[in-house]
Parts: sequence; C-alpha cells; structure tokens
Amino acid sequence: MKIISEYIDKNKNNYINELKDFLKIPSISTDPEYNKDISRCAEFVKNKLKDAGLNNVKVIKTKGHPLVYGEWLKAKGKPTVLIYGHYDVQPVDPIELWDTPPFEPTIKNNKIFARGATDDKGQAFMHIKSVEAYLKTVGSIPVNVKFIIEGEEEIGSSNLEKFINKNKTLLKCDSVLISDTALYDVGTPTLTYGLRGLCYMEVEVIGPKKDLHSGSFGGVVANPINELSEIIFKLVDKNGRITIPSFYDDVKKITYKEKNNFKKLKFSDKKFAEEIGVSHLSGEKGFSTLERIWARPTMDCNGIIGGFTGDGAKTVLPSKVKAKISMRLVPNQDPLKIAKLFKKHIKTLTPNTVKVNVKHLHGAYPVVTPIDDKSTIAASKAMEKVFGKKIVFMREGGSVPIVPVFAKQLKAPVVLMGLGLNTENLHSPNEHFNLNHFQLGIKSSAYFFEEYAK
Repeated sequence: MKIISEYIDKNKNNYINELKDFLKIPSISTDPEYNKDISRCAEFVKNKLKDAGLNNVKVIKTKGHPLVYGEWLKAKGKPTVLIYGHYDVQPVDPIELWDTPPFEPTIKNNKIFARGATDDKGQAFMHIKSVEAYLKTVGSIPVNVKFIIEGEEEIGSSNLEKFINKNKTLLKCDSVLISDTALYDVGTPTLTYGLRGLCYMEVEVIGPKKDLHSGSFGGVVANPINELSEIIFKLVDKNGRITIPSFYDDVKKITYKEKNNFKKLKFSDKKFAEEIGVSHLSGEKGFSTLERIWARPTMDCNGIIGGFTGDGAKTVLPSKVKAKISMRLVPNQDPLKIAKLFKKHIKTLTPNTVKVNVKHLHGAYPVVTPIDDKSTIAASKAMEKVFGKKIVFMREGGSVPIVPVFAKQLKAPVVLMGLGLNTENLHSPNEHFNLNHFQLGIKSSAYFFEEYAK
C-alpha cells in the first residue's frame, strides 16, 4: 500500500483542482432549466472514470437524468464492489445567504465551499481517485470494481431504481460501497449502519376562485393560509408526537444495546445547539437527541407557497396555498402506507370552508445494514488504519433512497463509508467539505479494496 498512499499524497493538489471543475457544473436535478448542465456533468464523470483507467465506461440515458457506468473486472477470484454516488445537487436558494457564489468553488480554512461539495460530488469523487491510484501505479486493483453514478438522488432516484431492477446481472456484486453519509465528528472514522426513510407530501388548500381583498372579504371567507397553518399545527402534539392515527404502529424500537452505544458516544446537546445556532433543542419527549435524530420518526413542514411574499404590503386573501411536508421514517415503517395515513388524516383536519388536495411526491424506505458482514469489517479496518483511531458505528437521520433498493434487489450488503459532516451545510447555503476528510477518504477507499480482497 505504500506506493498507493504516496501517489495519493503526491496528487493532492491535482485532486482538489479536478474537484473544483466538478463543483463548477450547476447540476441541479430538480430544475429543468439545468438539464444541459446535468448532461454536461454526466459527461464529466464519464471522462473521469475513463481517465482513471476503467473499462466499459458509458453514459446511460433514462427517462430522466442520465446514469454513468464504468467497471474494472480483472481481479479473478476476488469479490466485486459496486460503488454508488450521485452527481446531482440541491438548489442553491436562498442565494443571498451564500458568502461566495455556490458554483465558484472557494477554499477557506482547508474547506472547499460550493454546492455539492459534501453532498455528494466530493465524496463520490474520492472513490474515482482511489481506483485511479491503483491503476496508475501498480496497474491493477485488489478487487473487481463497478461504478454507478446517478443524477437524480436529490429527486428520489426513481429511474435508477428501474435500472437496477432491469440490470441485476450488470450490477451484480458482493457488496455496495457508498459515501453519502457523515462522520460522527471531525477526524473520527465512522461507519453508518442505519438510515431513516422518507415520505414527502404536498398539501394544497383551496379557497375562493381568485385572490380577494382582505378588507372586503376578510372575516367572512376562510383564508387558505390560516386554514393550512392550523392543519400543520395539529399534525404534531405538545409532546412532539405525530397525531396521525396508526402512524407509530410499525415503528421498531431501538434495542438496549443500541441505547448504550448512543450513550458511549458522549453527545453534547449544548455543543450541538451552539453549532446550529439555536438556544434550545426540541423534539419528542422521552428520547435523547441522538435517539430523535437516528431512531425516531419526525414530521416537518419544509416550505409554504402562497399569498403575497414580496417587499412592502398587499392586503390579499389568497385563492390557494401549498405546503411541502416531509416525514422521516424508521424501521419498519412503509412510506406508501404512511402516505395513505397522512392523506386520510389531512382530510379529517380540513374544515368544509376550503378544499384540499394531497399528493405523495416521493419516498424512501428506512434501512439498517449488518455490521458483522465481511465488507463492513474490511471497511472498519481500512478506516482505522488511515485515521489512526478506533471506528465508531452510528445511525444517520437522513435518507439515501437507493440504499434499500440495492440491498433488496442485488442481495448485497451496503457499506456506508461517509466522510462528510452534518455541520457542512448540505442542502443549505455555504455547503462545504473538509479537505482533510477528502484526502483521508481517498486513502480509506484504497485501503478498503486491500482489506476486502483478504
């Protein structure tokens, strides 16, 4: 491994410059205005896989945004690792809160600031560079490697899921390696073994057939914003419990062993609150902060659209208003079942003075991966060698929709080797990635191949 490690160290600045080029591409998957940039980004990834020395590299068209595939399958008798990542990114709003332009990568305090830096371009790029390190030095990799990198993770991965279902032979592997999660803390090697699922809904409340003057009609016509606000308020009680009937029926309780593991991590509520800029934390009563984030379901309104929101004043009763509402789910909750329960409950909360439409936009199943699998053991040994510290196992509050699909359809264990930090503003202004972790991630990936081959 010495020659591999030295090559990675020698090319540190080259990796950062290439990452900058990757981050300059505004590959926002949810906005059709960026479709050309999405295609350009897919080509960028294809070229980087080719440059690294992979074979059968291609851009695969879907009904949505393209996939990028590449492979190196010359390690006879050794296991095959499927590496997954995504090149699409979140929108940049609100743009005025960015200290530097989101698609002009800027380095400050050894951190690279740009949209997609940690979620997931920086993390996906680590694995391309670790493969390149092998092929540019010793000319081979200790294991067989396949890459599948998509452009729709931020909008639900629906076309990748269809592709997996139809191409199980192409993607056949012994394990799946993903870096789209986080380290527990700065410099702490971490493997994530659980992810929450997601049920994302849209609620539209409709009142009068057109916007009305609030002086002429206020007090006699129901205001859709007021009614929607009341509905949202009633979705969670004063104890932080979600009020949807049967919502908690399938929730799998965490074990005594897991509770103890959470306590051993010595999590500081005070430090956590300070980092995110709040004075006090809140949530479901009877549970610790880590339990709430990692192992309990949640309900949150992610945005409200309607009425007058410009500068100045306009006295208006809006005709309609929409809210985006997400629920994070835990094992064994089913997002499709939760969507039906949510829709039914919303209708019971809606007064007859307005109409309501409820849409299920997308979802993801929660997942818990085995920590005693050979691939996970290999990953833990690799990270411990690179970081020089004992590995930490944790759950993650977020969702990676495709993880349970990989596990179920390919019947392969999933290794979640995250190198980001939850404090790196993913999905928020000033997203960034610690460049020390970027370099350690490249080496961890390289060491993983060696450990897994054994």
